[in-house]
Amino acid sequence: MLYIVATPIGNLKDITFRALEVLKAVDYILCEDTRVSRILLNHYDIKTPLKSYHKFNEKKFLESILTDLKNFKEIALISDAGTPIISDPGNILVKEAIKNNLKITTIPGANSVISALTLSDMDTLPFQFLGFFKDEFLNRIIFYDGISIFFESSKKILKTIEKIKKIDPERNISIFKELTKKFETRIYKKAKDLHEYLLKNPLKGELTILVDRGEINNDIEIEIEECILLLQRYFGLDLKEAMKKCALIKKISKKEVYNKIKKSNP
Repeated sequence: MLYIVATPIGNLKDITFRALEVLKAVDYILCEDTRVSRILLNHYDIKTPLKSYHKFNEKKFLESILTDLKNFKEIALISDAGTPIISDPGNILVKEAIKNNLKITTIPGANSVISALTLSDMDTLPFQFLGFFKDEFLNRIIFYDGISIFFESSKKILKTIEKIKKIDPERNISIFKELTKKFETRIYKKAKDLHEYLLKNPLKGELTILVDRGEINNDIEIEIEECILLLQRYFGLDLKEAMKKCALIKKISKKEVYNKIKKSNP
């Protein structure tokens, strides 16, 4: 049996009785970093062997793990924090386990995405989770009719917020850091204010970001040509898609955008 076990995202007490029972009973535990996981296991006096399993070796050890499962070994999969597989290694293993009709179950628990959502000042539904931020997500974030949640590093957060700010400076954004820990950090600001705040108050570590739904309107003083270039540069859109989005932003017809571009580029 393969157990997908959620572990605490901060406070070591945020783990279920069932999770502890499973971690004590299995033959071994797959984890990202044995040093990090050993802290949790030592706290609860769990002696189960740990095996390193991360994105750089998950394919290498896949067959041996599947063989152990076929031989009725009991194996737990955990991540450094929170629910495994969500932006962490393990998806390949789960797919192959299902493909091979092997027994698999989940032990639910802490999750930074849901925890941040419950602490937000936004209407919680609908929402989408995007994993670690990529530039191509901007299109999905800005035009999504709900909350967009993603992870970002403190080294890149300023540039990411600046890209959102350029399109919609009034968009509400929340940032969460060290959830459930003693020094839990929560920031609620509009994109334009958040950028200035982070310049003066830099953060460290991995961040969970929530971007609220918003209404992009023609109050943004931006010419059609500049709008299209911005959408192409930051959103990775081709010209046709950028023209459609520009019409939405400017609240004008697609024909008007087309005629303007045609006139500028005869």
